[in-house]
Amino acid sequence: MILVGGQHGAMDQSAPVSVAVGRASPGALLELLKPITWFPPMWAFSCGWVSAGPGTGIGGWSLLAGIVLTGPLVCGASQVVNDWYDREVDALNEPHRPIPSGRAPGKTALWFAMIWTLIAQSWASMLGSWVAAATFAGLLLAWAYSAPPLRLKMNGWWGNSAVALSYEGLAWVTGAAIVLGGNLPSAPILLLALLYSIGAHGIMTLNDFKSVDGDLKMGVRSLPAQLGPERAARVACLFMLLPQLIVVALLIHWQLALSALAVCIVLIAQMLCMKRLLSDPKALAPWYNATGVTLYVLGMMSAAMGLGGWLT
Repeated sequence: MILVGGQHGAMDQSAPVSVAVGRASPGALLELLKPITWFPPMWAFSCGWVSAGPGTGIGGWSLLAGIVLTGPLVCGASQVVNDWYDREVDALNEPHRPIPSGRAPGKTALWFAMIWTLIAQSWASMLGSWVAAATFAGLLLAWAYSAPPLRLKMNGWWGNSAVALSYEGLAWVTGAAIVLGGNLPSAPILLLALLYSIGAHGIMTLNDFKSVDGDLKMGVRSLPAQLGPERAARVACLFMLLPQLIVVALLIHWQLALSALAVCIVLIAQMLCMKRLLSDPKALAPWYNATGVTLYVLGMMSAAMGLGGWLT
């Protein structure tokens, strides 16, 4: 996530005069949407799709529609909202960003965020009632994460929970609901979505290590800033580890042995990575994000395939 900003009013003093005039280029608007951030919710959506099982007769168009919804639309909207409310800090730390650089002038980004949010919700409404409900919750969390008065991102416990639930759990539910014709997914699907959301809280904590120095200066209470790198890393590992252990137990209980074995294998590999991470959390957090998180998302898909009956 991007480093948080201050309150609403000082942008005109710190940003170039050019922000008040002109039009945003298509390239600047695309940059605000941050396509590189779309993968996590699109992957979780795919897991939800797979967890609902084959043989439903749903065409590939709905898969594409759901991927567009969770990635470019919902995730994209959250990124624009985030940039708008971080515009003052970005003017100091990242003046090349579209808003402080003047490439998205005036209140263009704010209008873009509101319009893109409405487009996302309208798109979801065409895909079924529970898809619309999950999307509404995700968009609400996106605004609560960045916008006053809540600005959940100011505290790592709340902010990480909001992102994890939106990017993982709600995206998973969306994927399953589309396969089920817009209906509410079954309890096992909802349970897996919740457990992997809890695990994603730990991933968000590790992502905060890259900005811990700035967070301390700006008063942002990310978990590394609150707890220190060593304690925050241990908390992150527990958040990732415990839900996956429960997933393995559930898969065994549901007699999905192959899926349970696959999740077990990636979990053991993660634990080995965690051991190395804890030796120097601040230096190794980026390494774990490239290795342990990859294993985590492979476990998500393995669990989804088992629950959906693809491994029988």
